[in-house]
Amino acid sequence: MKYLTAILAITALGSITLGFTLELEYDQKLIGFGVAGLFLVVFPLFSYYRWKNKDIKDYMITKENLEKMRENQKKHNY
Repeated sequence: MKYLTAILAITALGSITLGFTLELEYDQKLIGFGVAGLFLVVFPLFSYYRWKNKDIKDYMITKENLEKMRENQKKHNY
């Protein structure tokens, strides 16, 4: 998954770069497909890969997490 995401990102960035540098009749399409590929394919794959084994509750502000933050703050005197 990691390598697939990297290959797709390089391909999309290459398409954008070629669209800006080459003077072809379809250079705007190269840029558009590159941007669409980044935002519709690469970013969701990357997000899934990075978050697949994480617990969402660890990143939410809950009563328990607020208490942990307060204890940590008192402990370190922030």
